[in-house]
Amino acid sequence: MFPSVDGRLAIFAVLPASLVVIKSLQWLVRNKQNKLPPGPVPLPLLGNVLSINTKEPWLTYTEWAATYGDLVFVRLLGQEVLVINSQHIAEALLNKRSRIYSDRPYVATVKPFGWSVNFAFTGYGDEWRLCRRLFHQTFRPNSALKFRPMQLKQAREMIVSLIDDPQHYRSHFATFSVSVAMSVTYGYQTGLRDDPLVQLVDDALAIGIEVVTPERAILLKTFPFLLKLPDWCWGSSIKREAQASTNLMTETTEVPFRYTKQHMVGNLVHGQFSMVAENLQRMERQDEASKLLFEGALKKAASTAVMGSYETTTSILMAFALAMVSYPDVQKRAQTEIDLVVGRDRLPTFEDRASLPYVESVLRETLRCQPIGPIVPRATSSDDIYDGYFIPKGTIVLCNIWNISRDEKRYPDASTFIPERFMDADGGLTDDDPAEYVFGFGRRICAGRYAADASVWSAIVTMLATVEFSPAKDDQGKVIEFTPQFKTGLTRAATVFPCSISPRSHVHSGIVDALRTGE
Repeated sequence: MFPSVDGRLAIFAVLPASLVVIKSLQWLVRNKQNKLPPGPVPLPLLGNVLSINTKEPWLTYTEWAATYGDLVFVRLLGQEVLVINSQHIAEALLNKRSRIYSDRPYVATVKPFGWSVNFAFTGYGDEWRLCRRLFHQTFRPNSALKFRPMQLKQAREMIVSLIDDPQHYRSHFATFSVSVAMSVTYGYQTGLRDDPLVQLVDDALAIGIEVVTPERAILLKTFPFLLKLPDWCWGSSIKREAQASTNLMTETTEVPFRYTKQHMVGNLVHGQFSMVAENLQRMERQDEASKLLFEGALKKAASTAVMGSYETTTSILMAFALAMVSYPDVQKRAQTEIDLVVGRDRLPTFEDRASLPYVESVLRETLRCQPIGPIVPRATSSDDIYDGYFIPKGTIVLCNIWNISRDEKRYPDASTFIPERFMDADGGLTDDDPAEYVFGFGRRICAGRYAADASVWSAIVTMLATVEFSPAKDDQGKVIEFTPQFKTGLTRAATVFPCSISPRSHVHSGIVDALRTGE
């Protein structure tokens, strides 16, 4: 005998409540059987997702660190998340137990938004190792040394653009950031301004970088039907954004790759080598099946190099410019050091780096004060126990770089830009270098960090030697007040703000003309 209509309605009403109770009991039993790290009490089914600042989740995690400590365990809908809030624990887990902590979490937005071409999101396995090997061959420390003349050349070209067109400074930073990577990766020489490939990368990252975060991806993982809604339906915008992002990411990968193939013979004749060209030559000796696999990995390694360089370096230079406008005394001291060590008759080179400790401390403080990647995501490939706490397999592990860089015990007055914190009483540099944590940990550490460090230093020291950053003024000569704004998502970067960029007093037209001609 079938239940009545009222009975069926009662059953449907009870089912959700029963599911909530069952899930809550499962969580309580598991928590009792296995001692999980401390954290806020989750709501049934929803977990702690309603408490998270989805635009800047690192701020929420930092607040929880003050309450629960260096390890915080949370639930976001059905996903378990472990937040690491100290460098010590990050090194203990991500470095020393890298076998367990080298996987990437499943990010439901990666494939729909076309970000599968970036091997940074690839799970730990054979494909990732092949991509990483191709990447490392080009950007390992010894290989990165040969980029230095090009980095200085591009930095000086950037100065010309800043002097000629200071209003569009972010665009000049972006062109500089991607120029070295495009040259080394594809053998492509970017134009000084309005380069089409630079604009293509900028457009592609503008869409995707806001959505390929674990916090937002969990929502799409929970509600996958959002990608199948008809165009007229409320909420279908995510489907349109996904398609636009996929198209841009495909172009970003395929267009420069085709360029290399078309110009490979001519470039090799003239002694111009690139990562893609060299590996395409090696690939000719392989069978067809191997070629297909190898080319796919090569495309991923190449696109990752360009996107990583672009976002990293551009964001750091924006943070530097913001600091110079906000802290003029810091800029003046750094310029005084350069004038004393290098003089005003030439521009700094990498040979001067060891003799410019204050400039180095400015770079370190820039990395610390505005970390571009506030959160480093990983995933556990098996169960683990650390300090008596059980960490389940499949847990998303978030290293909270923001909290590390804001540790008041380590960095008093942490929100203030103070380069002197990295200098000892004798004027030398301390052993504390934020590069040891801002570029990640373990097997997933940024493989391009040496090239990125050199690019950023060459840009910063060249700008300090030649131009002056100062607050912008209105038509009445009054300083334009502003509150810094930041673009957030997978990374955090300052948006364009009002500032004035002008040549330093000793930089006359003859020097600018020499920079234009590369003399």
